[in-house]
Amino acid sequence: MRKTSENINTASGLRIAMILLGIAVTPVLLSSSSLGNQLSSSSLLTVVLAGGFILTLLSAITISVGEKARLPTYGIVKYAFGEKGAVAINILMAVSLFGWIAVTANMFGHSVHDLLAEHGVNLPVPLLVAAGCVIFIASTAFGFEVLGKVAQVAVPVIALMLCYILWIITHTDAPVVAQQLSTMNTGVAISTVVGTIIVLVATLPDFGSFVHDRKHALIAAVLTFMVAYPLLYWIGATPSALSGKGSLLAAMAVFGAVLPAALLLIFACITGNAGNMFQGTLVVSTLFSRFPKWQITLVLGVLAAIIGSLNIMSVFIPFLLFLGIATPPVAGIYIADFLLYRRGGYDAAVPEREPAVKVLTFVAWALASVVGFATANGIFTLTTIPSIDSILVACVGYVLFSRLSHKPTTVRI
Repeated sequence: MRKTSENINTASGLRIAMILLGIAVTPVLLSSSSLGNQLSSSSLLTVVLAGGFILTLLSAITISVGEKARLPTYGIVKYAFGEKGAVAINILMAVSLFGWIAVTANMFGHSVHDLLAEHGVNLPVPLLVAAGCVIFIASTAFGFEVLGKVAQVAVPVIALMLCYILWIITHTDAPVVAQQLSTMNTGVAISTVVGTIIVLVATLPDFGSFVHDRKHALIAAVLTFMVAYPLLYWIGATPSALSGKGSLLAAMAVFGAVLPAALLLIFACITGNAGNMFQGTLVVSTLFSRFPKWQITLVLGVLAAIIGSLNIMSVFIPFLLFLGIATPPVAGIYIADFLLYRRGGYDAAVPEREPAVKVLTFVAWALASVVGFATANGIFTLTTIPSIDSILVACVGYVLFSRLSHKPTTVRI
């Protein structure tokens, strides 16, 4: 059985929170702007707090599962899906994570290109994408400890730039749009706040497996999603709320401060993709276990540089969002499996004694994914938050279907 214990190879809740925030900054800056110009100030505050509360509850569970198992997400899913069945889930997550690595590398290259172009320097975007991938590889190839040190440096810089941006927009005489009443349904808005980062929440066992103990796991969840995430989302949305623009760079152009916004995006890409690369390396290593992790990181970086240099982002991002619908149900299933059968611990011998592919688990996952896709596209409504719909359906489906099959071996302590 795997035991939880604090040792020199684990991290504090604060360090884990900083790494998570570094990963979260990029998607938050992209989605918060579109939310900011559709909600009033009071509605925006309500929405980000409600979304943060939901994410805190979910993350407290998922990161605690990782702390208990001392396994990454991709090692935990084999208990519910079977040894061979988990390979299919790992491939899905590997494709999704690699896709976002390539997208973020592309964003980094274009952000640096636009910043240099404003100062009369014109470098090819593919060269800048490749340079970014070198940074991402260096931040990840030397393991979790280096990733934590990158976050310790970059996250405070990002926080200072956010504060500077907030100061600029509140002390500038630039014309701002008259504030409108909320034009977005509250449920849809909360769904946006939750959905922006739900894939990270679903894969938190990757980081829970490195945390000191359960207390530090909960500290990381609360600091990240109850405190920092709502604040980050609110600050990211405020420039668009005041300017009426749909992106951070366009909004800051109104205030004559494109430079700090561009620098913020560049730093966000570095911390975000270092985290993506770390998780991508973990999942790919389960598929190619004979290769050292640093070699896997290197290959991911080279492929990301190639794909990220191509002009396919307009097609690639919708594909990745589609894949993202299938990830929350995986969390729902391993949460249900943990609560039913693994609270005493994860016995490494159990998957070897159980079916290699658990068909009914895949049925529950597929059903939940279909429900998530349907509610995301407005075919019908459950909780008004599609990712939560799919998690709940996956939980209930797994509980029912696992009772129909033989009961998994539990660990008694």
